Amino acid sequence: MAPNDSSDDAYEIADVEPAGEIPAEWQSGAIYTLELPARCPHCREPIRTLRVLRLLRTQVTFTSPLPRAGRVLVCPLCERIISAELSGIL
Repeated sequence: MAPNDSSDDAYEIADVEPAGEIPAEWQSGAIYTLELPARCPHCREPIRTLRVLRLLRTQVTFTSPLPRAGRVLVCPLCERIISAELSGIL
């Protein structure tokens, strides 16, 4: 990761080479339909759905204050992570 030129202490993740075929276990997860179509910021294709995958912390060598689980949203076409948030009333 390289620091972004702006002063907001954000990092840009460099582009990586495609990994090839997506493993079958990664193909599952919840599908959310967008109210209106959007364009993926990575592949620039119009999308109407987002896939939601669960994250589980599997290893840590210290007592971590970070959550043990979370979720990540990915484009259904290019499989890249999209910066977005899920929220709702529980």
